Amino acid sequence: MQTRVLAVAAHPDDETYGLGGTIRRHVLDKEPVSVLFLTDGVRARHDATELQQVVARRACACLGVEDVRFADMPDQGLDALALIAVVRPIAEAIKDLRPSIVYTHHSGDANQDHRAVFSATMVAVRPFGDNPVEQVLCYEVASSTEWAAPQGGSAFLPNVFVDINNTLDEKLSAVEAYRDTFISEVKEFPHPRSPEAVRLYAHSRGVSVGMVAAEAFALVRRLRR
Repeated sequence: MQTRVLAVAAHPDDETYGLGGTIRRHVLDKEPVSVLFLTDGVRARHDATELQQVVARRACACLGVEDVRFADMPDQGLDALALIAVVRPIAEAIKDLRPSIVYTHHSGDANQDHRAVFSATMVAVRPFGDNPVEQVLCYEVASSTEWAAPQGGSAFLPNVFVDINNTLDEKLSAVEAYRDTFISEVKEFPHPRSPEAVRLYAHSRGVSVGMVAAEAFALVRRLRR
């Protein structure tokens, strides 16, 4: 059975900063990838949501992703919604796509939308019935995961590393695409969302496990059927 991948992201650009190199690797391995954005990513700051979608599609195209979906929920408002409302679009994507691998946010992120997406994803991937999901991994997002207080077991502790030395350039191209948003999502170094910092993060994760560049993940569940 062909491996299908679903990347769940709270905001446009989370997918690129969190797992852009890994997404590209799946694509190169002929494993179809879909990206689901839960919020417009900007309404807390401005109303240029249409441009955000255009740029997100452009960034995903840099990674080779054609199937990009938007749930259009309010930016920085997921924690105010009933959990089932956030679960629903994730569950619908899983039912439609039947992915075997799902990537989602980490539960301890500083961003409230990220935490809400994690909680909703855990409901949507419950291993019962004909749920196809066999592997669930959490990714880190620069300026959110590492800025969270390491308290109460909330620290991001990766145990899966993906070599992205050969896909880092595509990840950086996707990052550059986000310069064209109404308010640029790309910042100047030493901000974590600068291209220079993205490269440094990749090398840091890489050298920790004997690779030139890597992305790190926390494995939530892996099933062997």
